[in-house]
Amino acid sequence: MNVTSLNDLNESNYEQLEIHYHEKQGLLWLTMQPEPRPCFNPTLLKSLSQYQHLLRESKGKIPAGGDTKDVKYQVLSSGAAGVFNYGGDLGLFMELIKKRDRNGMLRYAKACIDVLYPNIVSYNLPITTISLVQGSALGGGFEAALSSNVIIAERQAEFGLPEIFFNLFPGMGAYSMLARKVSPILAEKMILSGRIYSAEELHEMGVVDVIVDTDQGEEAVYDYIKSHKRQFNGFNAVQTRVRHRVNPINYDELLDVCNIWVDTALHLDSRDIRIMQRLVNAQNKQVDAQQEERDSQSIA
Repeated sequence: MNVTSLNDLNESNYEQLEIHYHEKQGLLWLTMQPEPRPCFNPTLLKSLSQYQHLLRESKGKIPAGGDTKDVKYQVLSSGAAGVFNYGGDLGLFMELIKKRDRNGMLRYAKACIDVLYPNIVSYNLPITTISLVQGSALGGGFEAALSSNVIIAERQAEFGLPEIFFNLFPGMGAYSMLARKVSPILAEKMILSGRIYSAEELHEMGVVDVIVDTDQGEEAVYDYIKSHKRQFNGFNAVQTRVRHRVNPINYDELLDVCNIWVDTALHLDSRDIRIMQRLVNAQNKQVDAQQEERDSQSIA
């Protein structure tokens, strides 16, 4: 399989993001590697923005073998074991809320939708976007998965919007995207309950498109591409242009909700912040435990 690092195609450094081009499938594979927690921190957001700028500037064409090749698929995945993405940078949220820094909160929120929106509209190019979820996709992680045309999930994956537990709501597109996939009533129920959903539940609801067994996710991506190869033109047209024409999500809608999110966040009290801190601590412990397990396996 011919795999070329996108770093070799551009002088930019993609911190916390690995990008590879699989020429046979016309596939760009993105692997998020955020540190120290698998969340959308400013560094990861910047790397995603740099990559997206390059893709748009090239009009979806990648230099390969002395020629240019079309990008037909983009996959968003995670390099963190057991976690797709925990979502927003809660540590940064707490810092900005304590400072009453509305501009800082809005800058962060806008940075999120600035990388989310191109994925939603498939860069206005004939590219099918895929999210491969092999672990927990929470808050903004769930929103990131929803922004793709296709969600492929392993059976152990879980999805949820826990923001309501610290008196907030997911403000970077969850309502807009879920309301178009299910219904506004069910979208509100999912947001306001804070419930964690299994991949199987969301597959039954039509939110997850493909569900496979543990450790079969990467193979499922290639199987999906192979099975749709002959019908790529028709599938891509429906999943991108037709879908967005009939049920569009526009950038201004996302930005308006971001402003509501910022105003709501600035009304959080000390109790809400303590709950947020406990969630960060729990996530850090989970990440540390997974790292210890990987270290012990490598030694063995």
